[in-house]
Amino acid sequence: MASLLRLSPTAPLLPFPRSSPVPRPSLPLHFRIPKPHPTNHIPCRLRYNPLPSPIRSYSKPVSGSFEPDAGGEEIQSPSLLEFVTSERVKVVAMLGLALALCNADRVVMSVAIVPLSKAHGWSQSFSGIVQSSFLWGYLVSPVIGGALVDYYGGKRVMAYGVALWSMATFLTPWAAESSLSALLAMRALLGIAEGVALPSMNNMILRWFPQTERAGAVGLAMAGFQLGCAIGLLLSPILMSQAGVYGPFVIFGLFGFLWVLVWISVASSTPQKHTQISQYELEYITKGQKLTTQQSNEPEKRSKAIPPFNKLLSKWPTWALISANAMHSWGYFVILSWMPIYFNTIYGVNLREAAWFSALPWAMMAVLGYVAGAGSDMMIKNGVSVTTTRKVMQSIGFLGPGLALIGLNSAKNPAIASAWLTIAVSLKSFGHSGFLVNFQEIAPQYAGVLHGMSNTAGTLAAILGTVGAGFFAERMGSFRGFLMFTSFLYFVSALFWNIFATGERVDYDKSN
Repeated sequence: MASLLRLSPTAPLLPFPRSSPVPRPSLPLHFRIPKPHPTNHIPCRLRYNPLPSPIRSYSKPVSGSFEPDAGGEEIQSPSLLEFVTSERVKVVAMLGLALALCNADRVVMSVAIVPLSKAHGWSQSFSGIVQSSFLWGYLVSPVIGGALVDYYGGKRVMAYGVALWSMATFLTPWAAESSLSALLAMRALLGIAEGVALPSMNNMILRWFPQTERAGAVGLAMAGFQLGCAIGLLLSPILMSQAGVYGPFVIFGLFGFLWVLVWISVASSTPQKHTQISQYELEYITKGQKLTTQQSNEPEKRSKAIPPFNKLLSKWPTWALISANAMHSWGYFVILSWMPIYFNTIYGVNLREAAWFSALPWAMMAVLGYVAGAGSDMMIKNGVSVTTTRKVMQSIGFLGPGLALIGLNSAKNPAIASAWLTIAVSLKSFGHSGFLVNFQEIAPQYAGVLHGMSNTAGTLAAILGTVGAGFFAERMGSFRGFLMFTSFLYFVSALFWNIFATGERVDYDKSN
């Protein structure tokens, strides 16, 4: 009993009568007894202070794991069933569909350019100009679109973007039959509209997902992006054989209009505005975001001032993101635009076979992109720093394709070439858990405009790569030398990223 008792001159007296038993509390107690009065022998009255209970109550049954939130308390992670049926997964699924349409609409021209070039007598270099016309518009819109996303939110900007690029896709057949300038203008309009897609996706994931799930969410959304490429490459030859060379443009455009109708009906810009989200999911998202209310939930109160471009460009992590996006876009658009023609000219396969050889890598990229995102989230949950995680993922995303392109150059038949291409494109997806998530981490308040700035640099690189590949092939008679140059750029970009990138938030208001 002595071990349970201790003296306390300050604890309040309990008014227990002598004949009443001392109540036995249900929670852990410390009993304290004062010194007995020197002049009497009345049994002392017990004094006690209750301690906080170690037992915690939860609003839901314990079915998942636990992880600390920003305040040091534990957050119950959802079970697999709860995650799959959550409202945030529905949001990322809709984002994945939008990005699938985005890529399908742009990749149609990569297949249609072969019959169009033959019909109009275009050279390879001019075909590269036609394909790059999409990038002319894409060069302008990401910065403006990113600023709009930061102010108006991803839901509204994404809806307008999908509607506009679906209209441009739907009207491409009319433009092509009218004049070459009309075709180029319509492709440029497609690029302008699609420039808001990735900033909008990033904004929605920033608002809808806790930090420990963001890489996986980006992986899911980008899986739709890559599947759109595979779908476009596979379905376009089939639709062209059944509905003519312009059939895919009409069908994909109509699907875009349908997506907009569903999006504006079921999505909300933030979890707090969603009418069907559970209280448990809302609390889980909010506690895991580690953001202020102003950054995550109140875009309408943000300043309308022009973003501080000079401050953004004064930090090396910004340049790490710009260079990473530039290299990613260079390799992406060179492979996307020229691989059907590469297989057709180097190995002599027909258009449908070339589309199949070119589509397989993008399907694998969709799968491996989610695996990379889940692995990235797991690394962070297991204590690996965000900076190290981003550097590891982006290194794989650069060094892997660089080595695979060297193997592609030495391939002797289309099957081996397709295998090397699959490795190159699949490993590129690790970059989605590298630079593509990093915008939210180093500058959540400027994530949209920062993404737009790096996208603009990426678009410039994509234009140079797409047009340069055409001129190189025409002058040198082969794509092989250009692929070796692209491999070298991958290695240089990996080195730059590992020197200057960070996963910590950057103070852009502090001078160097």
